[in-house]
Amino acid sequence: MKRAKTTWLILAVLLLGIGVLMIVGPSTDAAEQETKKLTMGHIHNPNSPVYASLEEFTGELEERTDGVISTDIYTEGSLGGERVMLELVQNGVVDMAKVNGGVLESFYPDFSIFSLPYVFEDEEHFKKVMQSEIVKNLYKELEEVGLHGIAYYDAGARSFYTADTPIQTPEDLHGLKIRTMTNTTSIRTMELLGASPTPLPAPEVYTGLQQGVIDGAESSPIALTDANHGEVAKFFSYDEHTRIPDFLIMSEKTWDSLTPEQQQAVEESAAISSENHNARWNQLIEESIRKAEDEMGVTFNELDQAPFKELVQPLIEERREDPKIAKVLDDIAALE
Repeated sequence: MKRAKTTWLILAVLLLGIGVLMIVGPSTDAAEQETKKLTMGHIHNPNSPVYASLEEFTGELEERTDGVISTDIYTEGSLGGERVMLELVQNGVVDMAKVNGGVLESFYPDFSIFSLPYVFEDEEHFKKVMQSEIVKNLYKELEEVGLHGIAYYDAGARSFYTADTPIQTPEDLHGLKIRTMTNTTSIRTMELLGASPTPLPAPEVYTGLQQGVIDGAESSPIALTDANHGEVAKFFSYDEHTRIPDFLIMSEKTWDSLTPEQQQAVEESAAISSENHNARWNQLIEESIRKAEDEMGVTFNELDQAPFKELVQPLIEERREDPKIAKVLDDIAALE
């Protein structure tokens, strides 16, 4: 049965040296039918659409393998933040994790393209890229660092939301402490826009806003409702500076230990889960906006993106000095 776990339980398991699943490649038909218990970690609570999508993935996987593969899910950051979880996956201690694309930059620099501002022209362009060979090649390259890309989940365009200061121009960000992810690209973006970047784990954003540790954060409107940030952040401004997807990542050790049929079942289950998640994303955004406005009193602001784009161009040019990243950016632009 899939259920939330507590931190002390996983620590106890690790300390005992039991670890999680160490799958030995089967050599007989009987061995192939041995039950495999996989582990997955993510930071989301049951209000999150990603939570439901990951439940769908594990359910599909269990069904497609006739119950041979089941999954224990550690939810709500019970294994730690996304970087910590990804380290556990990289070391083969945890089998899978759902992480934001920005976190992957610290493990494989080419994934910094997803954190670069205004790389995607619009939602249609973003989807073309995510379904292209560009992303498949990036998945393949992750194997160099012990990770295996499985699928992506749309996380929408990221914009600013603040406790009590509406953002209309970059000047409005000056002096504001804005929560950002702990990757250099996101931090540098905030600096160029004039904000004071303040890295915080996602589960700490609510209390950070509530206590004044931060003045604002940046994400999609869904964060206002699934994490209840709209209770403490009353202004949302559509600058849409990035579109950073979530990724489902598996340990390369775990992937290599699966049979080809099991690998296919993982990919098919993830594809169904991802497709269903992405298909309902816009509806989820609309529902979150309506709830944030009507029940939380959040004000949504349109703004001119041009001055924001101009300020972050030095970062784009700086990253293009790496020929490999420049090639990926050119390939992305060619799909517009």
